[in-house]
Amino acid sequence: MSAMLDHVVAQMLTVQVRLLACRERLAADTDSEALHDLRICVRRLRSLLRPLRGMPGAEQLEHAAQSLGTLTTPLRDREVLAAELIGRGLAEAGQRRLQGRAGTFASVAASPQLTRVLAIVDAFPLFLRAADREGLAESLEKRIDKRLVKQWKKLGEALKDPAHDRHRLRLLIKRARYGDEAYPQLDHAGRKLRRLLKAAQGDLGDWHDRLQWLLQARDHTDLAPCKIDWEQELHEAERKSDVTLEALHAALEHRQPGK
Repeated sequence: MSAMLDHVVAQMLTVQVRLLACRERLAADTDSEALHDLRICVRRLRSLLRPLRGMPGAEQLEHAAQSLGTLTTPLRDREVLAAELIGRGLAEAGQRRLQGRAGTFASVAASPQLTRVLAIVDAFPLFLRAADREGLAESLEKRIDKRLVKQWKKLGEALKDPAHDRHRLRLLIKRARYGDEAYPQLDHAGRKLRRLLKAAQGDLGDWHDRLQWLLQARDHTDLAPCKIDWEQELHEAERKSDVTLEALHAALEHRQPGK
């Protein structure tokens, strides 16, 4: 196999081990970070898979991972909001959103979505080796590199738009950042660019959280005490993200991979 195919197989095995560990942690409710760690693992899996579209099993696994992400997103959002409320001294409102956590974790551990992801992950290295024997993995590194370049191009074009959509930028930044992490040997980002991607994702994440919480506050009276603070923090996150995005745009315009 090529070095790139070896890399993909090794990464897939690492993901498998981490998914199995997360499943056991969720089933036993050992710690509060189990769901978060599962989502990080799924994110890394999807970043690894996105440039592999067209390879046997890749799209099926990506769709399975997407379904697992859809299942866990509202559960994680509720955890984050609960922590925010408890941190603001609204313990009762926060704890109310954590009720039944053990059952929720157990349901994720036993879910058909996670079961399907694990089944395809287990078989995926066999698919890759079979594809390699059939000559379907030729020039794999070039194909992956080309697709990652497209992701960077989309991000650069979106950053040029003065009326940029923060939701879309957040998605494009995550894809570029995690794609770089999945395939570091392709050297698409240097230290400065990685730092700016992380900062931009964090700023936009703060903005997104406040926006979602304010929307929920319309229907949940126990969130009312936080509204003024969240509105102020939303505007501050917008201002801060604009500065970071401008720096990211400048860095992309003068990008020198690996430096």
